[in-house]
Amino acid sequence: MRVWAAVIPAGMAWLAAAAPAMSQTASGPTVSLELASDERRRGLSWSDGDPVVRANVSVPVNREISIDATAISLWGSHRHGGADAAVDVQASYSRHFGGWRLTADASYTLFPGASDQGYGEIGATAGFLIGPANIDLFTRYAPRQSAIGGDNLYIGTALAVGLPGTPFTLSGHVGRSSGAVRDPVRAGRLRPDGRYWDHGLSIDYRKGRWLAGLRYANSSIDRDASGHAGATLIGRVGVTF
Repeated sequence: MRVWAAVIPAGMAWLAAAAPAMSQTASGPTVSLELASDERRRGLSWSDGDPVVRANVSVPVNREISIDATAISLWGSHRHGGADAAVDVQASYSRHFGGWRLTADASYTLFPGASDQGYGEIGATAGFLIGPANIDLFTRYAPRQSAIGGDNLYIGTALAVGLPGTPFTLSGHVGRSSGAVRDPVRAGRLRPDGRYWDHGLSIDYRKGRWLAGLRYANSSIDRDASGHAGATLIGRVGVTF
């Protein structure tokens, strides 16, 4: 954990300093802002069901490598030790082979306002484009870390279809969380009911820089195991610069 704590702030400082230079070799950074009625990940609410503000900066280094940073307001999340925010920093590498897209990434999530909550993950995605449809198979793995009480494996598949002639996109996913538990209390942050499934459906409207969407999220988690699970509808609006 000490290594992560040293590497991530240094990487963020490097990103801030290098962004102008990188934008000269790629299409340039993009910034997006979004309001959402909940921050739900893998079927669990991170914001205790409260609305959130999300800001994202994406900086392409070249055609294959990009660096992203996302900050989300959590307003004292009970799930994450009273954290006021979550900050995700991710580096990814993608290659295209015909209709296939292969991506590998590494990320770290920090939780300002809370101590000993940050953890890192690595991931891989294989995506295939068929007409207006994009199919993804993905996996994400968080190695054993004290902050999450063990390790965590998430595997799943996602499908997104742009409706021809309209600004609407339909998408859905199914995922499964599992892993080894060393500290049940800390492991409950990401897996309050042990191994479980989650799923979701979304419809998004994109017009120019603007986005509006509605998302349904649910999981197989027993409601007695977590007050932050269960079926919900999430609305969001956003803009990209």
